[in-house]
Amino acid sequence: MTSRPPKTASPPQRDPRSPAARTRRDHSQELAQDYVELIADLIEDHGEARVVDLARRLGVTHVTVNRTIQRLQRAGLVSAEPYRAIFLTPAGQRLARESRERHDLVVRFLVALGVPAAVAESDAEGIEHHVSRETLRAFRQYLERAR
Repeated sequence: MTSRPPKTASPPQRDPRSPAARTRRDHSQELAQDYVELIADLIEDHGEARVVDLARRLGVTHVTVNRTIQRLQRAGLVSAEPYRAIFLTPAGQRLARESRERHDLVVRFLVALGVPAAVAESDAEGIEHHVSRETLRAFRQYLERAR
């Protein structure tokens, strides 16, 4: 008589609408948002974004930046060639603009609540990636009423 391996239950199906699923999606987009926002800032300030500048600003190695840039290229957010500047595609520009607007709104909201500007700036860096559209709308409405 041969023994059969015990039956295992199939893994539970994840609900894509669950809070945990939303957090996973947010985390997966967080890095892309940070990179395109920084690339846009560097282009605005210096006319170009280079790997060395991104690495210095982010506190990571140029290898890490190169790998991330390759992923962003595959996602259609940046264009880059070895040893050349990095540029945002129209999709990358749109994502950078949306990220900047979300960040600025969160900062303004926190400051309106009495959070010191430097702390609000730092806190917004994490909040901006995980806040829902509904919450952003509420932040905007609060700020408009507070004028």
